[in-house]
Amino acid sequence: MADRDTLLKILDLARWAPSGDNTQPWRFEIVSESHIAIHGHDTRDWCVYDFRGYASHIAHGALLETLRIAASDAGLIATWALRDGTTDVAPIYDVTLEPSADIAPDPLLAFVESRVVQRRPMQTTPLTAEQKAALKHAVGDDFELSFFESGQMKRRVAKLLWDSAYLRLTCPEAYEVHKRVIEWGARFSDDKIPEEAVGVDAATAKLMRWVMQSWARVAFFNKYLAGTIAPRIQLDVLPALRCAAHILITPKSTPTEFLDYVRAGQSMQRLWLTTASLGLHLQPEMTPVIFRWYAQNGVPIAADRSMDAASACLAEQFDVLSGRASDDPLVFFCRVGKAPKPVSRSLRIALRSLLQPS
Repeated sequence: MADRDTLLKILDLARWAPSGDNTQPWRFEIVSESHIAIHGHDTRDWCVYDFRGYASHIAHGALLETLRIAASDAGLIATWALRDGTTDVAPIYDVTLEPSADIAPDPLLAFVESRVVQRRPMQTTPLTAEQKAALKHAVGDDFELSFFESGQMKRRVAKLLWDSAYLRLTCPEAYEVHKRVIEWGARFSDDKIPEEAVGVDAATAKLMRWVMQSWARVAFFNKYLAGTIAPRIQLDVLPALRCAAHILITPKSTPTEFLDYVRAGQSMQRLWLTTASLGLHLQPEMTPVIFRWYAQNGVPIAADRSMDAASACLAEQFDVLSGRASDDPLVFFCRVGKAPKPVSRSLRIALRSLLQPS
Protein backbone atom coordinates (compact mmCIF):
# COMPACT_ATOMS: atom_id res chain seq x y z
CA MET A 1 0.00 0.00 0.00
CA ALA A 2 1.11 3.57 -0.67
CA ASP A 3 -0.27 6.77 0.83
CA ARG A 4 -1.76 9.47 -1.36
CA ASP A 5 1.32 11.69 -1.15
CA THR A 6 3.46 8.86 -2.54
CA LEU A 7 1.02 8.26 -5.38
CA LEU A 8 0.97 11.96 -6.20
CA LYS A 9 4.77 12.00 -6.25
CA ILE A 10 4.80 9.05 -8.66
CA LEU A 11 2.27 10.69 -10.98
CA ASP A 12 4.05 14.03 -10.80
CA LEU A 13 7.14 12.37 -12.26
CA ALA A 14 5.25 10.10 -14.67
CA ARG A 15 3.61 13.09 -16.39
CA TRP A 16 7.03 14.00 -17.87
CA ALA A 17 6.65 11.18 -20.39
CA PRO A 18 6.92 12.39 -24.00
CA SER A 19 3.94 12.74 -26.32
CA GLY A 20 3.50 13.97 -29.87
CA ASP A 21 3.58 17.79 -29.96
CA ASN A 22 3.27 17.76 -26.15
CA THR A 23 -0.43 16.80 -26.37
CA GLN A 24 -0.30 14.70 -23.16
CA PRO A 25 -3.23 12.40 -24.10
CA TRP A 26 -3.95 11.15 -20.58
CA ARG A 27 -5.65 11.91 -17.30
CA PHE A 28 -5.06 10.27 -13.93
CA GLU A 29 -7.40 8.76 -11.36
CA ILE A 30 -6.26 7.55 -7.95
CA VAL A 31 -8.67 4.69 -7.29
CA SER A 32 -7.10 3.34 -4.10
CA GLU A 33 -3.77 3.12 -2.29
CA SER A 34 -2.69 0.38 -4.71
CA HIS A 35 -4.58 1.28 -7.88
CA ILE A 36 -4.15 4.12 -10.36
CA ALA A 37 -6.26 4.38 -13.50
CA ILE A 38 -4.79 6.06 -16.56
CA HIS A 39 -7.55 7.45 -18.78
CA GLY A 40 -6.10 7.65 -22.25
CA HIS A 41 -7.39 9.41 -25.32
CA ASP A 42 -6.03 10.21 -28.76
CA THR A 43 -5.95 13.16 -31.13
CA ARG A 44 -6.89 11.47 -34.40
CA ASP A 45 -9.98 13.65 -34.77
CA TRP A 46 -7.86 16.78 -35.37
CA CYS A 47 -4.24 15.69 -35.80
CA VAL A 48 -3.15 14.25 -39.14
CA TYR A 49 -0.02 12.87 -37.44
CA ASP A 50 -2.05 10.64 -35.12
CA PHE A 51 -2.92 7.96 -37.67
CA ARG A 52 -5.54 5.68 -36.08
CA GLY A 53 -4.33 6.92 -32.71
CA TYR A 54 -0.99 5.11 -33.04
CA ALA A 55 1.09 8.12 -31.98
CA SER A 56 -1.06 8.58 -28.88
CA HIS A 57 -0.87 4.87 -28.09
CA ILE A 58 2.92 5.08 -28.26
CA ALA A 59 2.72 8.03 -25.86
CA HIS A 60 0.50 5.97 -23.52
CA GLY A 61 3.22 3.32 -23.46
CA ALA A 62 5.85 5.92 -22.67
CA LEU A 63 3.71 7.15 -19.77
CA LEU A 64 3.16 3.64 -18.39
CA GLU A 65 6.89 2.91 -18.56
CA THR A 66 7.70 6.21 -16.87
CA LEU A 67 5.17 5.45 -14.14
CA ARG A 68 6.84 2.08 -13.60
CA ILE A 69 10.22 3.77 -13.26
CA ALA A 70 8.82 6.41 -10.88
CA ALA A 71 7.16 3.75 -8.72
CA SER A 72 10.47 1.92 -8.30
CA ASP A 73 11.78 4.90 -6.30
CA ALA A 74 9.06 4.21 -3.71
CA GLY A 75 9.81 0.48 -3.56
CA LEU A 76 6.72 -0.36 -5.59
CA ILE A 77 6.25 -2.66 -8.56
CA ALA A 78 3.82 -1.20 -11.10
CA THR A 79 1.98 -3.49 -13.52
CA TRP A 80 -0.79 -2.50 -15.90
CA ALA A 81 -3.66 -4.06 -17.81
CA LEU A 82 -6.25 -2.66 -20.20
CA ARG A 83 -9.63 -2.36 -18.52
CA ASP A 84 -12.23 -4.67 -20.05
CA GLY A 85 -14.70 -2.92 -22.28
CA THR A 86 -12.50 0.05 -23.12
CA THR A 87 -11.38 0.76 -26.66
CA ASP A 88 -8.41 2.17 -28.52
CA VAL A 89 -10.18 5.56 -28.72
CA ALA A 90 -10.55 5.93 -24.94
CA PRO A 91 -8.52 3.18 -23.28
CA ILE A 92 -8.29 2.93 -19.51
CA TYR A 93 -5.13 1.33 -18.17
CA ASP A 94 -5.46 -0.05 -14.65
CA VAL A 95 -2.12 0.17 -12.86
CA THR A 96 -1.56 -1.97 -9.77
CA LEU A 97 1.14 -0.99 -7.29
CA GLU A 98 2.63 -3.60 -4.98
CA PRO A 99 5.44 -3.11 -2.43
CA SER A 100 8.58 -5.18 -2.83
CA ALA A 101 11.58 -5.38 -0.57
CA ASP A 102 13.71 -6.48 -3.53
CA ILE A 103 13.08 -3.58 -5.90
CA ALA A 104 15.66 -0.83 -6.26
CA PRO A 105 15.21 2.57 -7.92
CA ASP A 106 15.48 2.16 -11.69
CA PRO A 107 18.79 3.56 -13.04
CA LEU A 108 16.81 5.63 -15.57
CA LEU A 109 14.91 7.44 -12.81
CA ALA A 110 17.32 10.40 -12.75
CA PHE A 111 16.68 11.19 -16.43
CA VAL A 112 12.87 11.23 -16.54
CA GLU A 113 12.50 14.98 -16.05
CA SER A 114 15.74 16.09 -17.70
CA ARG A 115 15.09 14.18 -20.96
CA VAL A 116 14.35 16.67 -23.73
CA VAL A 117 13.95 16.96 -27.49
CA GLN A 118 17.00 18.42 -29.25
CA ARG A 119 15.85 19.81 -32.60
CA ARG A 120 19.07 21.63 -33.45
CA PRO A 121 22.21 20.13 -35.05
CA MET A 122 24.30 17.81 -32.89
CA GLN A 123 27.88 16.61 -32.96
CA THR A 124 28.72 13.95 -35.53
CA THR A 125 30.95 11.91 -33.19
CA PRO A 126 30.07 8.26 -33.94
CA LEU A 127 28.36 6.12 -31.33
CA THR A 128 30.66 3.71 -29.55
CA ALA A 129 30.07 -0.03 -29.50
CA GLU A 130 29.18 0.27 -25.81
CA GLN A 131 26.61 2.99 -26.49
CA LYS A 132 24.96 0.99 -29.25
CA ALA A 133 24.86 -2.10 -27.05
CA ALA A 134 23.17 -0.12 -24.27
CA LEU A 135 20.55 1.22 -26.70
CA LYS A 136 19.86 -2.23 -28.09
CA HIS A 137 19.46 -3.60 -24.58
CA ALA A 138 17.09 -0.76 -23.69
CA VAL A 139 14.39 -1.67 -26.22
CA GLY A 140 14.14 -5.29 -25.08
CA ASP A 141 13.90 -8.60 -26.89
CA ASP A 142 10.70 -7.85 -28.84
CA PHE A 143 12.24 -5.01 -30.85
CA GLU A 144 15.35 -4.48 -32.91
CA LEU A 145 17.36 -1.38 -33.76
CA SER A 146 18.84 -0.31 -37.07
CA PHE A 147 21.56 2.35 -37.08
CA PHE A 148 22.16 4.70 -40.03
CA GLU A 149 25.56 6.21 -39.32
CA SER A 150 27.65 6.78 -42.43
CA GLY A 151 27.79 10.07 -44.25
CA GLN A 152 26.04 8.49 -47.22
CA MET A 153 23.18 7.18 -45.05
CA LYS A 154 22.79 10.55 -43.34
CA ARG A 155 22.50 12.22 -46.73
CA ARG A 156 19.84 9.72 -47.75
CA VAL A 157 17.94 10.37 -44.53
CA ALA A 158 18.28 14.11 -45.17
CA LYS A 159 16.73 13.61 -48.62
CA LEU A 160 13.89 11.57 -47.09
CA LEU A 161 13.20 14.25 -44.50
CA TRP A 162 13.47 17.01 -47.13
CA ASP A 163 10.75 15.31 -49.18
CA SER A 164 8.68 14.48 -46.13
CA ALA A 165 8.87 18.09 -44.93
CA TYR A 166 7.55 19.35 -48.28
CA LEU A 167 4.45 17.21 -47.82
CA ARG A 168 4.19 18.32 -44.20
CA LEU A 169 4.44 22.01 -45.07
CA THR A 170 2.10 21.99 -48.07
CA CYS A 171 -0.71 19.92 -46.56
CA PRO A 172 -3.63 22.02 -45.24
CA GLU A 173 -4.49 19.36 -42.65
CA ALA A 174 -0.92 19.49 -41.30
CA TYR A 175 -1.05 23.30 -41.24
CA GLU A 176 -4.02 23.16 -38.87
CA VAL A 177 -1.96 21.01 -36.50
CA HIS A 178 1.12 23.25 -36.67
CA LYS A 179 -1.04 26.31 -36.00
CA ARG A 180 -2.52 24.63 -32.93
CA VAL A 181 0.59 23.15 -31.29
CA ILE A 182 3.15 25.99 -31.44
CA GLU A 183 3.16 28.63 -28.72
CA TRP A 184 4.70 31.69 -30.34
CA GLY A 185 6.90 34.04 -28.37
CA ALA A 186 7.53 31.44 -25.65
CA ARG A 187 10.62 29.75 -24.26
CA PHE A 188 8.57 27.22 -22.28
CA SER A 189 5.07 25.84 -22.73
CA ASP A 190 2.94 23.61 -20.52
CA ASP A 191 0.90 22.04 -23.32
CA LYS A 192 2.49 23.03 -26.64
CA ILE A 193 5.86 23.43 -28.35
CA PRO A 194 7.37 26.82 -27.45
CA GLU A 195 8.66 28.91 -30.34
CA GLU A 196 12.26 28.85 -29.13
CA ALA A 197 12.26 25.03 -29.13
CA VAL A 198 10.99 24.68 -32.71
CA GLY A 199 14.56 24.62 -34.05
CA VAL A 200 14.73 27.57 -36.45
CA ASP A 201 16.60 30.85 -36.15
CA ALA A 202 14.89 33.98 -34.88
CA ALA A 203 14.34 35.49 -38.34
CA THR A 204 12.73 32.34 -39.70
CA ALA A 205 10.59 31.98 -36.58
CA LYS A 206 9.35 35.55 -36.96
CA LEU A 207 8.49 34.93 -40.61
CA MET A 208 6.78 31.61 -39.82
CA ARG A 209 4.69 33.26 -37.13
CA TRP A 210 3.41 35.86 -39.60
CA VAL A 211 2.85 33.43 -42.47
CA MET A 212 1.05 30.85 -40.34
CA GLN A 213 -1.74 33.25 -39.39
CA SER A 214 -3.73 31.86 -42.33
CA TRP A 215 -3.57 29.03 -44.85
CA ALA A 216 -3.93 31.55 -47.67
CA ARG A 217 -0.65 33.16 -46.61
CA VAL A 218 1.05 29.78 -46.32
CA ALA A 219 -0.13 28.67 -49.75
CA PHE A 220 0.92 31.96 -51.39
CA PHE A 221 4.29 31.96 -49.69
CA ASN A 222 4.97 28.34 -50.62
CA LYS A 223 3.93 28.80 -54.24
CA TYR A 224 5.54 32.11 -55.12
CA LEU A 225 8.25 32.75 -52.53
CA ALA A 226 9.75 29.26 -51.93
CA GLY A 227 8.39 29.34 -48.42
CA THR A 228 9.28 25.75 -47.55
CA ILE A 229 13.01 26.13 -48.25
CA ALA A 230 14.27 27.77 -45.05
CA PRO A 231 12.24 25.60 -42.63
CA ARG A 232 13.21 22.41 -44.43
CA ILE A 233 16.90 23.29 -44.37
CA GLN A 234 16.88 24.24 -40.70
CA LEU A 235 14.44 21.65 -39.38
CA ASP A 236 15.25 18.66 -41.56
CA VAL A 237 18.40 18.74 -43.68
CA LEU A 238 20.97 20.21 -41.28
CA PRO A 239 19.81 18.16 -38.27
CA ALA A 240 19.80 15.00 -40.43
CA LEU A 241 23.40 15.57 -41.46
CA ARG A 242 24.59 16.77 -38.05
CA CYS A 243 24.08 13.88 -35.67
CA ALA A 244 25.82 10.72 -34.51
CA ALA A 245 23.26 8.37 -36.05
CA HIS A 246 19.66 7.85 -37.05
CA ILE A 247 17.93 4.96 -35.30
CA LEU A 248 14.92 2.92 -36.38
CA ILE A 249 12.90 0.75 -33.95
CA THR A 250 11.24 -2.22 -35.59
CA PRO A 251 9.03 -4.77 -33.79
CA LYS A 252 9.97 -8.36 -34.42
CA SER A 253 6.28 -9.26 -34.77
CA THR A 254 3.72 -7.38 -36.83
CA PRO A 255 1.39 -5.33 -34.59
CA THR A 256 -2.12 -6.79 -34.55
CA GLU A 257 -3.79 -4.51 -31.98
CA PHE A 258 -3.32 -1.04 -30.56
CA LEU A 259 -1.70 -2.43 -27.40
CA ASP A 260 1.26 -3.42 -29.57
CA TYR A 261 1.87 0.31 -30.13
CA VAL A 262 1.52 0.89 -26.39
CA ARG A 263 4.28 -1.66 -25.83
CA ALA A 264 6.35 -0.01 -28.53
CA GLY A 265 5.99 3.22 -26.58
CA GLN A 266 7.43 1.55 -23.51
CA SER A 267 10.50 0.51 -25.50
CA MET A 268 10.76 3.95 -27.10
CA GLN A 269 10.85 5.60 -23.68
CA ARG A 270 13.53 3.22 -22.42
CA LEU A 271 15.58 4.03 -25.51
CA TRP A 272 15.13 7.78 -24.99
CA LEU A 273 16.00 7.66 -21.29
CA THR A 274 19.00 5.45 -21.97
CA THR A 275 20.14 7.96 -24.59
CA ALA A 276 19.97 10.67 -21.92
CA SER A 277 21.87 8.47 -19.45
CA LEU A 278 24.68 8.19 -22.03
CA GLY A 279 25.02 11.97 -22.19
CA LEU A 280 23.31 12.15 -25.60
CA HIS A 281 20.22 13.89 -26.95
CA LEU A 282 17.45 12.56 -29.19
CA GLN A 283 14.99 14.00 -31.68
CA PRO A 284 12.06 11.97 -33.04
CA GLU A 285 11.78 11.89 -36.85
CA MET A 286 8.32 10.44 -37.08
CA THR A 287 6.70 12.09 -40.10
CA PRO A 288 8.12 9.55 -42.62
CA VAL A 289 6.90 6.71 -40.39
CA ILE A 290 3.44 8.27 -40.06
CA PHE A 291 3.10 9.02 -43.77
CA ARG A 292 4.16 5.41 -44.41
CA TRP A 293 1.33 4.19 -42.16
CA TYR A 294 -1.13 6.05 -44.41
CA ALA A 295 0.42 4.58 -47.56
CA GLN A 296 0.57 1.04 -46.13
CA ASN A 297 -3.11 1.10 -45.26
CA GLY A 298 -4.31 2.92 -48.38
CA VAL A 299 -5.83 5.71 -46.28
CA PRO A 300 -6.07 9.24 -47.74
CA ILE A 301 -3.79 11.64 -45.93
CA ALA A 302 -5.64 14.80 -46.99
CA ALA A 303 -8.61 16.06 -48.94
CA ASP A 304 -6.20 16.79 -51.78
CA ARG A 305 -5.68 13.29 -53.16
CA SER A 306 -2.37 14.25 -54.79
CA MET A 307 -0.95 14.01 -51.28
CA ASP A 308 -1.59 10.26 -51.40
CA ALA A 309 0.86 9.78 -54.26
CA ALA A 310 3.44 11.83 -52.36
CA SER A 311 3.04 9.71 -49.21
CA ALA A 312 3.33 6.51 -51.29
CA CYS A 313 6.59 7.78 -52.82
CA LEU A 314 7.90 8.63 -49.36
CA ALA A 315 7.02 5.15 -48.10
CA GLU A 316 8.86 3.53 -50.99
CA GLN A 317 11.86 5.80 -50.43
CA PHE A 318 11.90 4.90 -46.74
CA ASP A 319 11.69 1.19 -47.51
CA VAL A 320 14.67 1.37 -49.88
CA LEU A 321 16.68 3.39 -47.37
CA SER A 322 15.94 1.07 -44.45
CA GLY A 323 16.11 -2.17 -46.41
CA ARG A 324 12.61 -3.12 -45.31
CA ALA A 325 9.75 -4.72 -47.21
CA SER A 326 6.72 -2.52 -47.82
CA ASP A 327 4.63 -4.49 -45.32
CA ASP A 328 7.25 -4.53 -42.55
CA PRO A 329 6.12 -2.67 -39.43
CA LEU A 330 8.05 0.42 -38.31
CA VAL A 331 7.20 2.18 -35.06
CA PHE A 332 9.82 4.83 -34.23
CA PHE A 333 12.53 6.76 -36.06
CA CYS A 334 14.89 9.26 -34.47
CA ARG A 335 18.35 10.79 -34.49
CA VAL A 336 20.79 10.93 -31.59
CA GLY A 337 24.01 12.71 -30.78
CA LYS A 338 25.86 14.88 -28.33
CA ALA A 339 24.80 18.52 -28.06
CA PRO A 340 24.37 21.33 -25.54
CA LYS A 341 21.23 21.14 -23.44
CA PRO A 342 18.42 23.12 -25.09
CA VAL A 343 17.57 26.39 -23.37
CA SER A 344 13.92 26.05 -24.38
CA ARG A 345 11.61 23.08 -23.93
CA SER A 346 8.07 21.87 -23.50
CA LEU A 347 6.95 21.55 -19.89
CA ARG A 348 3.86 19.69 -18.67
CA ILE A 349 0.34 20.40 -17.53
CA ALA A 350 0.21 20.72 -13.73
CA LEU A 351 -0.67 17.48 -11.98
CA ARG A 352 -3.73 19.00 -10.31
CA SER A 353 -5.17 19.63 -13.78
CA LEU A 354 -4.47 16.06 -14.90
CA LEU A 355 -6.21 14.45 -11.92
CA GLN A 356 -9.84 13.52 -12.17
CA PRO A 357 -12.06 12.45 -9.26
CA SER A 358 -12.36 8.80 -8.43
